[in-house]
Amino acid sequence: MKFRRRAGGAAREDVFINLASLIDVIFVLLLFFVVSTSFTKPSQLKVELPEAVSGTPPEATEVKQLELAISVEGHYALNGQSLARDDLDNLMAAMQRESGGDNSLPVVITADGKVNYQSVVTAMDAAGKLGFTHLRITTIEAHSAKP
Repeated sequence: MKFRRRAGGAAREDVFINLASLIDVIFVLLLFFVVSTSFTKPSQLKVELPEAVSGTPPEATEVKQLELAISVEGHYALNGQSLARDDLDNLMAAMQRESGGDNSLPVVITADGKVNYQSVVTAMDAAGKLGFTHLRITTIEAHSAKP
């Protein structure tokens, strides 16, 4: 069937979709999903560290080394001498002074089991920035629960 246009009738209107309101709705939905999404935080993760049941202690030699002790409060002691400030710059200066510029010496980090992890990372960062590559972290041997 063919329909004819009426002569002298109204002009045909163009049909279009208003995209502005559609874009507004899409942005509102996007904003809703971004705000309502929950991200896992590393501080909420429960981490159970493995225990070392056996190991070989390092050889007792007379090699000079840097022994860095970290207390539970995060205070540093280098070769038995407490540091005045517990910041990265002071720790680096003490390590540089104690090693005499020899960054081939091993660095032994002894940290309390309940010490803030940031204190250990700061110690490792200081050693890395000074070029020390032989790092050791001391542990105690865990007793195995064998019957």
